Amino acid sequence: MNTYDLIVIGGGPGGYVAAIRAAQLGLNVACVEGRGALGGTCLNVGCIPSKALLTSSAKYAELAHLSSHGIAVEGASIDVSAMMGRKDKIVGDLTKGIAFLFKKNGVDLIEGWASIAATGQVKVGDSVYEAKNILIATGSEPTSLPGIEIDEQDVLSSTGAIALQSVPDHLVVIGAGVIGLELGQVWARLGAKVTVVEYLDRILPGIDGEIAKLAQRALSKRGLKFQLGRALKSVEKTAAGLTLTVDRLGKDKQEAIEADKVLIAVGRRPVTRGLGLEELGVAVNPRGFVEVDSTFQTSVPGIYAIGDCVPGPMLAHKAEEDGVACVEMLAGEEAGHVDYNTVPGVVYTDPEVASVGQTEEALKDAGVEYAVGKFAFMANSRARSTGETDGAVKVLAGSDGKILGAHICGAHGGDLIAELVLAMTKGATVAEVAATCHAHPAMGEAVKEACLDAMGRAIHA
Repeated sequence: MNTYDLIVIGGGPGGYVAAIRAAQLGLNVACVEGRGALGGTCLNVGCIPSKALLTSSAKYAELAHLSSHGIAVEGASIDVSAMMGRKDKIVGDLTKGIAFLFKKNGVDLIEGWASIAATGQVKVGDSVYEAKNILIATGSEPTSLPGIEIDEQDVLSSTGAIALQSVPDHLVVIGAGVIGLELGQVWARLGAKVTVVEYLDRILPGIDGEIAKLAQRALSKRGLKFQLGRALKSVEKTAAGLTLTVDRLGKDKQEAIEADKVLIAVGRRPVTRGLGLEELGVAVNPRGFVEVDSTFQTSVPGIYAIGDCVPGPMLAHKAEEDGVACVEMLAGEEAGHVDYNTVPGVVYTDPEVASVGQTEEALKDAGVEYAVGKFAFMANSRARSTGETDGAVKVLAGSDGKILGAHICGAHGGDLIAELVLAMTKGATVAEVAATCHAHPAMGEAVKEACLDAMGRAIHA
């Protein structure tokens, strides 16, 4: 029987990063993965393939706007198979890269689906491996709605939506969150009519409301149609395609929508089935998340959990931070800590939406005194020169000037938010960010101006 200091169950971002870091710290480590490829949902059917398709579709969409630059393009066409091939190659190269990193760092890869046979024992197939500690990093999967069956042919999850072999005539997206908007924009750019149906009266739940409105306005200009305040009741397959029945909330009215594909993007749930958690007595909350303490230990000593299967933001980079903090504590390093308030989130649509910390709504509800600083990209010279003028930077500062939250709708928002994340992590004030010299002309100047505005000192606003 093989014995390890640590066995990580799951080869996604949290799992493989935890395994590598643990090996760097001198632990004897194995990682169990049954998918056949490392990288988990993020790399295989989530973040990476969707970003590859967003990039490809953006290049095609850009052709329609080149005439303003004096560039004429005629006869452009779409080869969806080639686009999918490029996406698959990117995924394949990156998964092979993780396997290389395992070999480089001395992490054993055990292929197969794991269960925890007992404390300190992981079973994979007919083999049992002993471990001083076990780390659950099994991630999450798409969830559906009651009565709606996802077949990945006509009724799709995100997995099916990144593998379509032709552009649908009409794609209906159920859910105006990150996944729905990103994949909706992919297919809208390629020529599909895309209708986004959302239960709430707004898009991007959890994002600062003002920024979400800017995003909706910009996405509407780019072809997405929104039907808010509606609940999907049924999907019926007909000879002509699909008929969706939706309830108009508060109106006592039902509506029918015809489509040929529907993407169900209403959220994700932890993957813990088959692990044997109930038999072991591992506590799981009513939503299916594994309960852990400040060291990521479950209710059973020696069994830990991180990432999407524990409470907190369901983000790949959050899972990586969890994994590093957990194994550093196991290795006897100084107690690690993940401040979820400074974990950024990004929606990679055009324009991008990036956020960190508290929203204005949350601060109002908590009765916190704050100042708002805003700067529109329309007034940024770099944005004007590139034609990327939609959106704004918004910062929220406390009475002491420290940044409580930052929110961006605009080109390169996912990159621009990093400066504000660092500022929050280090306890910097808006005055300190504003006093930092920013290159000109650059999109980052909008961050400086928003911080100046929070102080009542904006120059270009």
